[in-house]
Amino acid sequence: MNEYKIYCGGEFISSSDTLPVTNKYTGEVIAQTYLADTNILNKAINSAVLVKAACFHLSSFQKEKILLSITQKLENNINVISELLCMESGKPIRLATAEVKRSIQTFKIASEECKRIPHELLDLDWTENGKNKTGIVKHFPIGIVAGISPFNFPLNLAVHKIAPAIAAGCPIILKPASNTPLSTLFLAKLINETELPKGAVSIIPMNRITGSLLVDDERINLLSFTGSPEVGWDLKSKCGKKKVVLELGGNAGVIISQKVDVDAIINKCINGAFAYSGQICIHAQRFIVHESNYDAFILEMKKAAMNLKTGDPLNSETDLGPMIDETQAKRVELWVNESIKQGATLIYGGKRTNTFYEPTILTNTTIKMKVNAEEIFGPVICIEKYSGEIDEAIRQLNDTKFGLQCGIFTDSIEELEKVFKNALVGGVIHNDVPTLRFDHMPYGGIKESGLGREGVKYAMMDMLETKILVK
Repeated sequence: MNEYKIYCGGEFISSSDTLPVTNKYTGEVIAQTYLADTNILNKAINSAVLVKAACFHLSSFQKEKILLSITQKLENNINVISELLCMESGKPIRLATAEVKRSIQTFKIASEECKRIPHELLDLDWTENGKNKTGIVKHFPIGIVAGISPFNFPLNLAVHKIAPAIAAGCPIILKPASNTPLSTLFLAKLINETELPKGAVSIIPMNRITGSLLVDDERINLLSFTGSPEVGWDLKSKCGKKKVVLELGGNAGVIISQKVDVDAIINKCINGAFAYSGQICIHAQRFIVHESNYDAFILEMKKAAMNLKTGDPLNSETDLGPMIDETQAKRVELWVNESIKQGATLIYGGKRTNTFYEPTILTNTTIKMKVNAEEIFGPVICIEKYSGEIDEAIRQLNDTKFGLQCGIFTDSIEELEKVFKNALVGGVIHNDVPTLRFDHMPYGGIKESGLGREGVKYAMMDMLETKILVK
């Protein structure tokens, strides 16, 4: 059996608490790692404290060299990491490969952004007593970052914390999800081969009790969490004086205007609806369709869903693999069955086999149903109609406690501008699904969907403190 050790303070170590990791399709154990105890976590924090000054003084040249070295090492191992990620997460191999490529791109972006940390020369003579005074504004590393990443993009969402931290000059301790830690621990081996000071990055699987110390320890300056709203807001309430960034989730909406060719958008919509079995924070969950396109859209989405291939994620033809575990599959099954009892109409799907849940299409749902109001995090979508002008679609779109991203299919500049101005979300995607994300754009939400922004440049700004010299 393959062994992946904890990466703590520049060393690979084990503990007495083993953590088996399974192939999510077969259920077999494919590797073993370890859960850190409080002593190991404390060692990682102490190592970060000791190396903080060295990280602070890394030049842009040094950081660029380190980040490009990681990029090259990832490129050299893309097939190995893709297969590992595929097995540990149940993500189809082509999506796993796409995730590794995105991780490579994220490190490349960080290698550029580390040279562009902003600074400003500020004239202070706007007031009478500011005459002949000048301010020099710079941004300096905030200190030690604690990152908590989820299972659904186990590599790239971890990289979205690690790469900006290196670029900003901050040591980081990352807690990966316990059911998908292998790809990040493989990454640790590559990071260890670079010139980055030892202790600048620690990757430590741990249970929630140990992980809570990341929140409690005053030596940590910033908590960056990606996961569920329930956990994220609870962590924020306990963080005290720490800076906090939360990337949580949502039930992303897609508006399909009257001025749209349904046939031309189905491929994008079906991918947004069911990629990685809907286990994506920006999964296209709610489709709000103009009544003139409603029947045609439902028909075409049903046809497309029927053609999706389920099976072994390692098979390049597989579209849908298993969900992360049977508990989550049963939860989705429960929510769908509950909605049908409450009056929803099942258009397609609705059945579970162990960890597999069929691509499922519902209509006649309401905001009182979990499948519509909550984040389903599964292969289920709701298709509803709107009448009249785009304002009604925007009202339905905003009728949720979430606000991460939305999509709008329209060729009308007026409609697009209305959505961009009035949609209560962190991002609007034109003529595509909200599942679209580029790794250098600002990414995050409002309301229950989070606090702050990711995307390398924007994550870095949260990892920096502003300081002014007045002279």
